[in-house]
Amino acid sequence: MKFNVSSKTLYNYVSSVSKVINTKNTMQILSNFLFTLEDDQLTIKAADMENYLIGRVLVSDAEGSGRFCLDARRIVELLKEMPDQGITFDVNDENFEVKIEYSNGCYNTVAINGMEYPEAGQSAESADKIEFTCTTEQALKGIENTLFAVGNDQLRPQMMGILWDVKPEKLIFVATDTRKLVKYTNSTSHPGVECSFILPVKGAMVLKNVFAKEEEIKVTVRPTSVTFESASFTFDCRLIKGSFPDYNRVIPYNNPFIFTVDRHSFLNAVRRVAVFGDEGGGLVKFKFTSSEVTLRACDNSFGTSGWESVPCNYSGNDLLIGFGSEYLVEILSTFSTSDVVIKLADPSRPALCLPAENDPDCELLMILMPMNIVD
Repeated sequence: MKFNVSSKTLYNYVSSVSKVINTKNTMQILSNFLFTLEDDQLTIKAADMENYLIGRVLVSDAEGSGRFCLDARRIVELLKEMPDQGITFDVNDENFEVKIEYSNGCYNTVAINGMEYPEAGQSAESADKIEFTCTTEQALKGIENTLFAVGNDQLRPQMMGILWDVKPEKLIFVATDTRKLVKYTNSTSHPGVECSFILPVKGAMVLKNVFAKEEEIKVTVRPTSVTFESASFTFDCRLIKGSFPDYNRVIPYNNPFIFTVDRHSFLNAVRRVAVFGDEGGGLVKFKFTSSEVTLRACDNSFGTSGWESVPCNYSGNDLLIGFGSEYLVEILSTFSTSDVVIKLADPSRPALCLPAENDPDCELLMILMPMNIVD
């Protein structure tokens, strides 16, 4: 078989598809791409036994059809350094010798028979599936706003991913590690169906990095896997088993004390004060008054301490509460508005963190659990 393709175009596809390949594989063939030529379309597939990703690219001067495997690392590195021009792949169908030619050079290698590449079948689940379509922006914003809050506790596997809670009129994305929780709601497009699934971190990262330039994604949900399909890519991902915690039960909607502050000033103050705090827990104490908030941290082991005050608007009783600086920095860094609103109740109840204003058809809220303090 033989075909011609732009080196730049092919590099964009193989570098994207390679993101699903593990650094170490139990099966050596999974370190390869599976190339399949049919008519004038070349598909590039990579897999890790739980997930697979396929890219589709148009080629010219195609002769014959078939399947062959090439080492992924070598192909990506070759195309990365190759000038942007047409290259020709000539594959011997009998001994799988491969010749890669372009105007200034020629490279020779040996492929593996594509029939040896493992197939990831889903026919057993094909009857029990739910399908909907969403915009790529809708999906990527959900991932970007929640990914940092995903847990890493092996004893709570259900929290090691992002919950997609699909409603007929909106998409809800939720992640939590028990210290913080993020809920992002986007209703820019209406799925028209109702279902839920937990997408693991690797799947979320692949979706975020590979589908960024796509316009629309078709989502097919099955009992144990989900498939994301666009005009250029198909990604099948194994889901996390189990039930996600009932996030609505832990959201404190009735916190009476309202704190509004400039996000950048507050964020930078937290970062500075945390430098002189306890590296283990990262505890920072916050004392709220009507016109300012005072931040304090100390590390008795090294005799360090620091404090700062930041102007704010605060309505409520004077309050002293402690938060982990690392978690608070993550939350403040995720917001994009100039001001943030934090609603409080007492030193033992979680804080509700909100942007000063939400984007149209979107709602973002975050919960941060306080830390015990001794004043």
